[in-house]
Amino acid sequence: MPPKKQEPQEFTGRALQQGVIAVPLRRAMEAAMNARRDVLMDLNVDYPAGGRDKARDWVRDQIDDVTSRSSDAGFSEPNHQYVTARLTGRQILKLVDLDAAAAEKIASSQPEGTKPPPVAKCRAIFRVWPDFEVSALLDRSLATIKADAACRSFASSGSGIVWAVLDTGVDQRHPHFATHNTLQLDESFEHRNFTSDPGDGLDDPNGHGTHVAGVIAGELSQEQQKFSAVLTQQNQDGGLGFDSLHPPRMAGVAPKCKILSLKVLDRRGKGNVSSIIAALSMIQEINGGGRRLRVQGVNLSLGHSFDPEWFACGQSPLCVEVNRLVKSGVVVVVAAGNSGYGALSLASGATHMACLDLTINDPGNADGAITVGSTHRHMPHTYGVSFFSSKGPTGDGRCKPDLVAPGEKILSCAAGTMAADQQAFDPQCLYVESSGTSMAAPHVSGALAAFLSVRQEFIGQPEELKRIFCESATDLKRDRNFQGAGLLDLMRALQKV
Repeated sequence: MPPKKQEPQEFTGRALQQGVIAVPLRRAMEAAMNARRDVLMDLNVDYPAGGRDKARDWVRDQIDDVTSRSSDAGFSEPNHQYVTARLTGRQILKLVDLDAAAAEKIASSQPEGTKPPPVAKCRAIFRVWPDFEVSALLDRSLATIKADAACRSFASSGSGIVWAVLDTGVDQRHPHFATHNTLQLDESFEHRNFTSDPGDGLDDPNGHGTHVAGVIAGELSQEQQKFSAVLTQQNQDGGLGFDSLHPPRMAGVAPKCKILSLKVLDRRGKGNVSSIIAALSMIQEINGGGRRLRVQGVNLSLGHSFDPEWFACGQSPLCVEVNRLVKSGVVVVVAAGNSGYGALSLASGATHMACLDLTINDPGNADGAITVGSTHRHMPHTYGVSFFSSKGPTGDGRCKPDLVAPGEKILSCAAGTMAADQQAFDPQCLYVESSGTSMAAPHVSGALAAFLSVRQEFIGQPEELKRIFCESATDLKRDRNFQGAGLLDLMRALQKV
């Protein structure tokens, strides 16, 4: 009698080495092998033993075997591509190991004279995912760029990445930044104020920088602190009204990313190019001119209109410094601007409101920057590019913007004068809406930070990152000068490499 096959006793197996089990599920299994969990199995469309339907039949039979036909298995078929079941960690391991063994047998049974297919192509199961519990989210823009899916599938939390936010400062008192100590950096870093306003980089009387930083990083749940998010809407009289909602959780695109706050805009949201250049120079110093990249990225949700009488396009001092920083290995993300809609003077003397091309702001004209336009927060295919989003090409004919991301009515951290009315309406208000390419740019910054936390080999390669994100963007079928390469897609970018 052949020896009885032993049950898996530890977290090993051929199929695991081939990446069959998704990262979040592997971690859960390591924690408790005997606990039951709902799993979603992605079937192999090209299963050589009869296609997807036969793969589903095989999986169904094996689930019956490994669970001894237990009614607790909860087998179901949500659609043709997936099957679900409720299995223990050991049962999952046994299932994927059986699949690997069957795949080896299929690969070796090909007719003589034919090249056997790779074993991985012969599996019935392409991937096993956790069957995540779904709840309604208000921060819909994360789903639009697939940041929520990427975080669950690839654990792309932004951990280990530092992103500089050059803005009006970041309010360190906001609890959104306390969960992961977002603003607590190594003592060799210093949050700085480059304006004439008092204080350092960790106060924000304006609120713009705090809102931007909250899109990139940080996290807060109702379990930690009761809070509300205040939405702005038009009332029956045509004026503005407010409505409070209580989302279970609010999170940035890369919740565990660290933020370095460099205050270059004052309490009015105004600043000088010289302050921004000084802040960029400080980053060069921190990074040793590219010798040690301790700050991996920069977000610039600011800009000014480009005047060709002063500088060649993309050659202003600010654009030159941005390009220098990119050449040193730092990713620089810049808002395209909000000047893409305005008045045209007609020959008749009348004016006509229209979308305006050649309206990319500096430093968005910098060739090395990733310049970001705006789209709708959760219906980009329907509504396309925001009317206010600055349009390309650049004044010298280069393609800009590079990408678009959600920038309309984005919920993020409330602070300063930006949130005064909403907080007067609801004292528990910690999140407010704001619109503009200033809100679109930090979606891209957060996505890049999330990407780099998983694919660290690309740290110091901003041009390669730009290529990956542009090539993996979703085409919204809009004009290239409106949408750039298309809508940011973090999940596809991670899968591309």
